Amino acid sequence: MRAADTNVLIRILTRDDSRQAAAADEFTAQGAAPCYPVRRNLMALTREKGQLMSASEIDRTLVRLAHEILEKTKDLDQLAFIGIRRRGVPMAQRLSAKIKALENRDVPVGILDINLYRDDLSTVDVKPVVNSTDIPFSVVGKDIILMDDVLYTGRTIRAALDALFDHGRPARVQLLVLIDRGHRELPIEARFIGRTVQTTDSEIIEVKFQEIDSMEKVLLCEKAEAGTA
Repeated sequence: MRAADTNVLIRILTRDDSRQAAAADEFTAQGAAPCYPVRRNLMALTREKGQLMSASEIDRTLVRLAHEILEKTKDLDQLAFIGIRRRGVPMAQRLSAKIKALENRDVPVGILDINLYRDDLSTVDVKPVVNSTDIPFSVVGKDIILMDDVLYTGRTIRAALDALFDHGRPARVQLLVLIDRGHRELPIEARFIGRTVQTTDSEIIEVKFQEIDSMEKVLLCEKAEAGTA
């Protein structure tokens, strides 16, 4: 099998960190090289320092954010949410449901898929890669709120904005995040913030949602030395 073919296979067959590493090792042994930076089980090289938010605290925070959105939105008919996959998606869906309960209005939800770069894991790639999106409405003239779980360097948001504007020109785009951990490398800030957490470069914010992780909490973790993990 040619190296180019194996590069495509690794990308298509798996996006999980551990499986990426295993696939990369297998194909490298055959003379191929992976076409992306392989993260080799980053989560195994962390240790938990403490819990930042419980399930009830996450829910209360989302309720507050829903009220803030209503207060700061002039025309609810133009409001739309777009969640950045993965954990920005359940946030967008939950906030849409909360506004439905509060105002009996349906806020459309779209999905923006950005792979090979995880801002919440503090990993750094040359450039985030934008893949498929699922936006079942026109963004032209809309008041878009882009959502992600953790705001870190700003690179993911920059890639998301580029992808979003490929679909049309919204009237306004604002950013909502559950956690703002600082360390920005681009001039990007969130309009709606669940919680601001001061972190060091060696610390990692792990957001766990029931829809994805079968648990609900936000953890503060720290990168561990390879020999001590």
